[in-house]
Amino acid sequence: MTDRETNSYGKLLIVGLACVDIVNVAAVYPTEDTDQKLLDQQVNRGGNATNTSVVLSQLGSPVEWFGTLATDNLADVITEDLEKYGVICDNVRQYDNCVTPLSCVIVNASSGSRTILHKNKTLPELDPKDFEKLDLGKYSWIHFEGRNQVNVEKMISMIDDYNERRKDSKPITVSVEAEKTRNITHSFLQKAEFVFISKDYSMAMGYNSAEECLNGVREKKLLKIGAKAICAWGEKGAWGLEESGRIVHSPTYPPIKVVDTLGAGDTFNAGVLHALNRGRTLEEALRLGCQVAGQKVGRSGFRIDTASLDLL
Repeated sequence: MTDRETNSYGKLLIVGLACVDIVNVAAVYPTEDTDQKLLDQQVNRGGNATNTSVVLSQLGSPVEWFGTLATDNLADVITEDLEKYGVICDNVRQYDNCVTPLSCVIVNASSGSRTILHKNKTLPELDPKDFEKLDLGKYSWIHFEGRNQVNVEKMISMIDDYNERRKDSKPITVSVEAEKTRNITHSFLQKAEFVFISKDYSMAMGYNSAEECLNGVREKKLLKIGAKAICAWGEKGAWGLEESGRIVHSPTYPPIKVVDTLGAGDTFNAGVLHALNRGRTLEEALRLGCQVAGQKVGRSGFRIDTASLDLL
């Protein structure tokens, strides 16, 4: 058993996508039907869930990623990077005769913006039957990327059943991320104790600010009773809805220059999850999330300088 697994804080399980990112760094965003020489090109591990996992591990959280993998050569890019960062991935479901999902990313060096083109040709999403095989007693917190919401709801129901049977011990905390705007349904928001709502998701719901979104989901009773919600809004910072209905805020911590925003939201989520799993307040968690995200957008990749973070 590793030192991370014997950490006094419980292990987090992060459920969701792993893919390979082909990152193209361009001086400016390309005009259609033109030819442009790139400043850099990289082939990296990507995916919301694994991005969050590698940042959590660097912050000092014991963390496991759970999802599906192909058995092709590109999958090695994913597993080798997770191993480098100390992320546990012992329980992943692997599929033969499938292709690792790919994202083609354009990073605009003049602004730091990222544009993502993603395709999963053949690799199945995680199935609830895979989730049944986990030993839930190993985890204090399980976070779901909001993919395949029907299956996510089934997996959360399994956690609820486990918590009900284990009334004598501290229950597993569940959080979900509502990020993608396609096929929006709100039922899965009511399944978790913590809900991360992206700016895009908020705007697709008709809200024009984080505060408006948080007040809206509370008033419409879209959250589980007693649940808390988090909504980051780019350079304006992040807001959180406490159980009492009070809304708290953290400003951003911007770098001198924005270099790469790819995975900034995943990094923010990691900071928040790390702090909450250690018993910090929601306001403190937002602040750490914004600090970590600010550091990330000032550099390429997901290497974090933990010495500069004041809440660890």
